[in-house]
Amino acid sequence: MQKIYLDNAAATPLSKEVLSVMHESLQNNIGNPSSIHSFGRSVRAKIEMARKNIANAIKAQSSEIIFTSGGTEANNMVFNCAVKDLQIKRIITCKTEHSAVLNPVFKLPQGIEFEYVDISDCGIINLAHLEKLLSQSEKKTLVSIMHINNETGLISPISVINEICKRNKALFHSDTVQSIAYFDFNLKEIDIDFVTCSGHKFHGPKGIGFLYVNKKHIITPFINGGSQEKGLRGGTENVTSILGMEKALLTIKADLPEIIKHLQYLKSELLFQLKSEGLEYKINGDESNSSPAIINISFKTEKDVSMLLFNLDLEGIAISGGSACTSGSSKGSHVLKAMGVSMNNPAIRISFSKYNTAYDINRLVTVLKKLLTKKV
Repeated sequence: MQKIYLDNAAATPLSKEVLSVMHESLQNNIGNPSSIHSFGRSVRAKIEMARKNIANAIKAQSSEIIFTSGGTEANNMVFNCAVKDLQIKRIITCKTEHSAVLNPVFKLPQGIEFEYVDISDCGIINLAHLEKLLSQSEKKTLVSIMHINNETGLISPISVINEICKRNKALFHSDTVQSIAYFDFNLKEIDIDFVTCSGHKFHGPKGIGFLYVNKKHIITPFINGGSQEKGLRGGTENVTSILGMEKALLTIKADLPEIIKHLQYLKSELLFQLKSEGLEYKINGDESNSSPAIINISFKTEKDVSMLLFNLDLEGIAISGGSACTSGSSKGSHVLKAMGVSMNNPAIRISFSKYNTAYDINRLVTVLKKLLTKKV
């Protein structure tokens, strides 16, 4: 049985190009990048070139890129450093944010206020309410809104949100884990304060990411130790994964128009086939303003979503019911609940990559029809 992987919002397959770079690095990058001998200097040079190339890909400066273990650490770093170093006293976010944003906010020291901005039933940020919240307090505020929702694929207008924040003298952070490789970022133009990224979302390795910190901000170490990462994150750098993430990002950027076109085709083909097979469904989110790589669908049946995912897995098809980071929870998706989506109907997230094919879509729809119309 040929297995089909359609859970790319959780993690993407490592590309052959990335695997080759990482294999070469494991063989040849012997030295510690903090050592002063030639072996160490050689590795340091590769890290700094990776930093420069990643910065160039998003129109930032290399000094603004800090390598981390992934998006979760980068998000934690934003909130803790914003409170510790930038006198943030208030945080505004929304209930559909990833747990890597919500949980760190909940754990901040007492005295830090946080508020939720209103959203529509599709999950769209109420910009007027955001402006109102920002105008209601003189406390220094950080707004955190993700660019693409990891469960629904909804795209938030981060340029507009950033303008609202600047107008109200607030800082702005965006978790761009699902978008940074697939959108043409120009951080010189948008002048955002913080951006977070994770390599395994675009065919890079797991356990590596980065934080963009606008050069106008001065922060102190998040992880104390050595002088690595400009003294902000102690510990020997994950050299091989940094080089793998660099290769993954540059590879995606080089082929972006073709990749986007392919993802759009897969998504439209899925919807076409679901309709052709007469399966009743509802899209959770705003299909007209969403990532080509993610779609979240509820089916008009009262079948249990856990059993549906289990049976799909038995058929060799991997998808999810929401964020992989909370897949072990019995509480259901906090994102869909915040949007008012009924928990009585199974909701699944299907997420595509450049490696998926029309065959994958055909097989998924065939199996879904069998499972959803099967009499219990």
